[in-house]
Order: sequence, then structure tokens, then C-alpha cells
Amino acid sequence: MTSRNLALLAGLGSIALLLGALGFQYIGGMPPCKMCYWQRYPHVIAGFIWAFGHRVLYALAALSTAVTSAIGAYHTGVERDWWEGPTTCTSGSIDGLSIDDLLAQIMDAPLVRCDEVPWELFTLSMASWNMLASALLCGLWLMAWKRA
Repeated sequence: MTSRNLALLAGLGSIALLLGALGFQYIGGMPPCKMCYWQRYPHVIAGFIWAFGHRVLYALAALSTAVTSAIGAYHTGVERDWWEGPTTCTSGSIDGLSIDDLLAQIMDAPLVRCDEVPWELFTLSMASWNMLASALLCGLWLMAWKRA
């Protein structure tokens, strides 16, 4: 398989994982936690590298997918109570909101905990599946980089 084909497979893999996450969020009604968002950003980088990048950047895409795999591993540990996760939460923008609008936004925001598993398949959570899939994508990027 050529480096271009490997990069195509890896780039489409990151895009598929992002679309899956968005599907769970918007179609499945499962709002993401803070760490779920963290796991998405590296996939965006890998997707952009595939779409607009050069072969020299394949190593950066490999690093990006390795980072999201590591975050997925950390998130899995939080979900399984192996260690403590972040103690902060996130909210939408508050620019230009009145006090009443801000209070309404706070009250309407879903409370999503990083240590609860909203969905699993074969006893693996979304974070665990992301960890495994991202490790595979990292391997594809590394093979593409080596062959470039």
C-alpha cells in the first residue's frame, strides 16, 4: 500500500471517529464531557493534515493520533476509577449575556461527568474504543510517513 493510500485510510479514520462522536452527541443525545472534547481536537488536526497536508506532516498526524489515544487511555482510567479525573467543568460562551440569560444557560447545561460511561460495546466505553482506534490510526500514519 502506498503512503498516499495509508494516509487516506488514516485521515478518513479520524474523520469517521469525529463523525461518530458528533452522531452520539447530536443524534444520540449524549453530550460530551470535557475529556471527550479533548479527544476530538487531535483528530481534527489529523484530518486537516490528510486533506491539506504534505507527506512531511505525516509524522505530526501520527503524533496527533497518539495524543488522542493517550487521552482516551487516561479517560478510560477515570471511567474505571483507576485514578481521578479533572474537577472542572466547561460551559458555552457568556459574552453579552445578561444575568438572567447566564443563569438560564447554567441551569439548562447538561451535567456530564467524565467518570461515568454513557455507552459501551463489549464492555469498552467510547473513550476505550477511541484509544484503540487512534492507536491503529497512529500506526497507519507512521507507516505512511515511513513510506513517503
